[in-house]
Amino acid sequence: MSASTPVDEPTSTHEDDPLARERSHLSASRSALRAMREDVEALDISDVTANWVNAAVLQQQIEDRVKALADLSDTPLFFGRLDYLHSPGAERAEGARGEQFYIGRRHVHDADGDPMVIDWRAPVSQPFYRASKKDPRDVALRRRFGYTGGDLTAYEDEHLSDPAEAATTSKLLQREIERPRVGPMRDIVATIQPEQDEIVRSGLSGSVCVQGGPGTGKTAVGLHRVAYLLYAHRERLARTGTLVVGPNRSFLHYIEQVLPALGELAVAQATVDDLVAHVEVRGEDEAPAAVVKGDARMAEVLRRALYSHVTMPTEPVTVVRGSRRWRVPAYELEELVRQLLDRGIRYGAAREALPQRIAHAVLVQMERAGEAPDDRVQDAVARNAAVKAAVKTVWPAVDPAKLVLRLLGDPDFLAEHAAGLLDEREQKTILWAKPARSVKSAKWSSADAVLIDEAADLVRRTHSLGHVVLDEAQDLSPMQYRAVGRRCTTGSATVLGDLAQGTTPWATRSWEEALLHLGKRDAVIEELTAGFRVPTDVITYASRLLPHIAPGLTPVASIRENPGFFEVRPSRGTDDVVAACRELLRNEGSVGLIAADAGIPELAKALTAADITYVAPGEETTRATRLTLVPASLAKGLEYDYVLLDEPRAVVDAEPDERTGLRRLYVTLTRAVSGLTITHTAPLPDQLT
Repeated sequence: MSASTPVDEPTSTHEDDPLARERSHLSASRSALRAMREDVEALDISDVTANWVNAAVLQQQIEDRVKALADLSDTPLFFGRLDYLHSPGAERAEGARGEQFYIGRRHVHDADGDPMVIDWRAPVSQPFYRASKKDPRDVALRRRFGYTGGDLTAYEDEHLSDPAEAATTSKLLQREIERPRVGPMRDIVATIQPEQDEIVRSGLSGSVCVQGGPGTGKTAVGLHRVAYLLYAHRERLARTGTLVVGPNRSFLHYIEQVLPALGELAVAQATVDDLVAHVEVRGEDEAPAAVVKGDARMAEVLRRALYSHVTMPTEPVTVVRGSRRWRVPAYELEELVRQLLDRGIRYGAAREALPQRIAHAVLVQMERAGEAPDDRVQDAVARNAAVKAAVKTVWPAVDPAKLVLRLLGDPDFLAEHAAGLLDEREQKTILWAKPARSVKSAKWSSADAVLIDEAADLVRRTHSLGHVVLDEAQDLSPMQYRAVGRRCTTGSATVLGDLAQGTTPWATRSWEEALLHLGKRDAVIEELTAGFRVPTDVITYASRLLPHIAPGLTPVASIRENPGFFEVRPSRGTDDVVAACRELLRNEGSVGLIAADAGIPELAKALTAADITYVAPGEETTRATRLTLVPASLAKGLEYDYVLLDEPRAVVDAEPDERTGLRRLYVTLTRAVSGLTITHTAPLPDQLT
């Protein structure tokens, strides 16, 4: 069967019918998966647990395993097959015949333990993504399967080791890429391309930064890399943990089903605001203040302010033990303090170490006097009231939130510790007009919470995870990068983003700079330029903005055969927008109506009056409707089969400067999978005309 001709056939039971045989294998695999799940459900743990804590933990593990073995009726259990010329790893004897493997989302075995479906992450599955006519990797045949719902309806063969067969584009692959998208993001495990697979399978020890334009699959690559790492390093990551960081809750709701569909349930998801939630955020900074607070120089301001609380001792410490008095002179105490400062350990750890250092100095005197004190004596001396009083004076406890509260409310304190770092104008920009009286009464902003997180890490080290995926990273400030980096100091990271889509005043200027702030300066930077999601006509139109927003980036080249639907339509107001919505809803798939944030209430009112139901971003899985009303500020990372973009000029004008506005417009223009309609009453931005 040629690579370009998918075969769709009616159901048949004939022994020589390949499609019938594949359907039979699918049915048998589903039965085997059900048996695997039932075996886990039937486990009796009553005799293997010593106490209720162990029983609860083991029961939770069993429940997680059952969930991981779920058979999703509308998700293909396997999507491909590899026929090897020889058995992988076996000696290649002449005339020997290779094995046949079905490639799927998870491993499935029969009652004898023989594999019926191989996990896509297994080494033997790799040629499904990497093999080609030029490099067949000992693969005789690669078969792709087409599904309608959960029913296997087609197959397509590529004879990679046959020199007589020309290499052609897979029709089933194109069909899967262009399949309508309703609801949350789905996995791309059946369509991973070689350049994506290289990133997905890169090792755990190294960090990777992926620059990718709209529709290049960077988010999917990042999520599939987590799934791969959990497969290849499960025990290690089970101990250290994994985390996906997204820009907002709507985005996290959109992607939350991808990893469970691949059988991975233990990956936490959070926004940066979630990570630094030490205080309640009730305020909002003006852009100039947020820029300064997000600057990496603030880390040094905080460090100076924190360690300014350490003072050199001027009085000796006298410890009374029974009838003896032991005196540690001030100069010796000062030497102990300076040693701790020179070591550069966390403020809190040094404060805890100081009493032991003082106690050790007392024990040295005891030994010189002929006594034989042990560790219990040292601990008792460290708890002595005189020692505790000295430590409280020399190295007082500092609350991170109170430290930031004082910096932002006390001009003299800020000036003292920002000297040479922030000029007077910058200091004035971040000072509160009305200082707060307490941590609870303060109207903290998101940027303030990041500062508190930095201060908290200076006091006590933040727990590090094994791997962190940071998506839409181009919008993070240097201080936010530091906050994420603290969560993977001993682990690795996958950084995903597009410099052209940076829409914050502090947007990333270069990945090298961002990785420096993240603490991953040695990360490999990869660029994805092949577009799988956005149709050719749409990405070509949106790319008109690139010279104005990111002149150094390579435009995305769509590989889709379908050019997509694209139309620019003058409008007379909301009635025309509603009419355009009705037209798009006649098509199969999801529809996103995107507009400047200020225009959303009016459009919502018009849709309600027209009796058209809609949801907000992130609600697609909770209500049965295909239309989502999307504020432009929340559009990043989302995708819809059809997008109706209303008033591009308003999207640009809503931002503080034109370049940021054009980047926001670029984001909204590139959310479409099948078609884009633009409606406008105001003239289009000059860069588009």
